[in-house]
This record gives sequence, structure tokens and C-alpha cells, in this order.
Amino acid sequence: MATEVIPRQAAQAPPDTPPGGAPARHVRDPGRVLRLYVPLGLYLAFTLIPFYWMIVFALRPAGSTSPVPWPITFDHFATVWNDIGYAVFFKNSVIVGVLSLFFTTVIALMGGYALARFRFRGRGLFMVVLLCTQFIPGAMMLIPLFSIFRELGLINSLWSLVVADTVFNLPLSIILMSGFVTAVPFQVEEAAMVDGCSRPRAFFAVVLPQLRPGLIAVGSFAFIHTWNNFLFALMFISRQANFTIPVGLSYTIGEYSADFGALAAGGVVAALPVVCVFAVIQRYLVHGISAGAVKG
Repeated sequence: MATEVIPRQAAQAPPDTPPGGAPARHVRDPGRVLRLYVPLGLYLAFTLIPFYWMIVFALRPAGSTSPVPWPITFDHFATVWNDIGYAVFFKNSVIVGVLSLFFTTVIALMGGYALARFRFRGRGLFMVVLLCTQFIPGAMMLIPLFSIFRELGLINSLWSLVVADTVFNLPLSIILMSGFVTAVPFQVEEAAMVDGCSRPRAFFAVVLPQLRPGLIAVGSFAFIHTWNNFLFALMFISRQANFTIPVGLSYTIGEYSADFGALAAGGVVAALPVVCVFAVIQRYLVHGISAGAVKG
């Protein structure tokens, strides 16, 4: 039996290979390097220099003017944590932040799912109203909120901060969650319902696992906004035992003097949870919602 011999095709050189056979080297454009790295370097310096000086003030001894924190001392941290009552402020901020994160995430999940999956009259108008609420400054709502909380007996209570922060976090959180739910193909949920799942079971079994990046993003946004909120805590809380970190830090500044070492140490401790939260956000959002159940 005759065997047909198929000739091998010669390996083709890359299109940028010169006749000599050696691949061409890409010439680095110095102008592009300057346009890219100089603005990034300036922005990085503008962002990190204040943090550097905060760490310097927190770690160097009182009265020192050295730009380097040496010898290192932790007296300012001890002063903030023990003498000023920073441990109580930190606990209050954690309680308010976690509760606001929970309520914001749960309500935004329900509202975002409704906007993404159901078509009803006034849906577009409702989205516009949600967007317009972002243009209303919180200071305009202080008097109405104070009157409502006074009637409800929530003044000097951490629940006033939880309610106020949750309400102000919800509009943007619902819009963000609606986008994440829309990115999950409805065909996956529909296939689960065809197989016998009810809509709630299909949601928890199929849709909710795909929303993990969205839940983390919305929850982190709510936590960071609540953690840094100063205005509501200043207006609704006057009892020192219920102060949060922003209000507690403001009391390190006196009328004629300021303890910059204690203020910087408190700022370092306050920034650590936010830095950790951003690290978690980056870890989960890199994968994105595109890694869902439907590919190809």
C-alpha cells in the first residue's frame, strides 16, 4: 500500500524578523518613558509623603524635629490608646462600620437584583432619582435627621450613625450591585429554574456565588465611608463613651495647642483597617465578574 508523504512546512519567521534571521529589538522610546513614569512618580510622591510624615510624627520622640523617626518610640501610641480612650473609639467605629456594611450589602443586594432582573413602570426614573441623591450633601440633611432621631430616642446612640450611614450608602451601592447582577447571564439562573429550582433557590445556588466580587466591593465601600464619616458622629453623638475615631481624633487638638504625636499615632491606627480592606478589594476584583459560570 502506497503511503502518502506530507512534506513539512517550513517554520515561518516572525513578521518583524530581518533577513539575517535575528529578531528585531524593540527600541525603547525615552519620550514615552518620561510621559508615563514622571507623572506616576509625582502622583506617588504627592500621595505617600503625607503618610510618611504621619508615621514620622507617630514614631519619633516628642519635641524632635528629625525627618527620620530615630530613636523610635511608641509613647504616642500608648498615650492615644490608654489616656485618650482610643480603644473605646476604635470599638465604636468597628461596631458602626460592620453593622452599616451588613445592612447596606443586604439591602443593596435585594434592590440591585430587582432592578437588574425585573422590568416595571418607573424603573428608569427610580435609577435617575438614585443618581440624583448623590448630589445632595449630607450637611443639608442634618437638621431633619436630628429631629427624626430625637423623636426616636436615638441621639447619643450608635444606631443613629448606623441608620444615617446606611441610608447614605444605599443609592450608589444599589446602582453598583445592579450592574454586577446584570453581568451574570440570566440563562444560568433560568436553566436552574428549568431543572426544578425555585427563584430563591436559583438565586442562592447560582447567582449569589457569582456576585462575590460585587458584594465585597459594595461592602468595602460602605465600611470605608462609614469608618471615615465625621459629620454624623459629631452632630448625633455628644457622649464621649460613644465617640468614633474621627471625633475622638479631633479632641487631641486643643484651643491653643495640639499633640501632633498623638494625632499622628491615632491616624496610623485608624488607617490600618482601611488599608487592609483595600487589600481585600484588590484581591477579589482582579478576577472580575467575567469568571462566571458561562464562558466562551
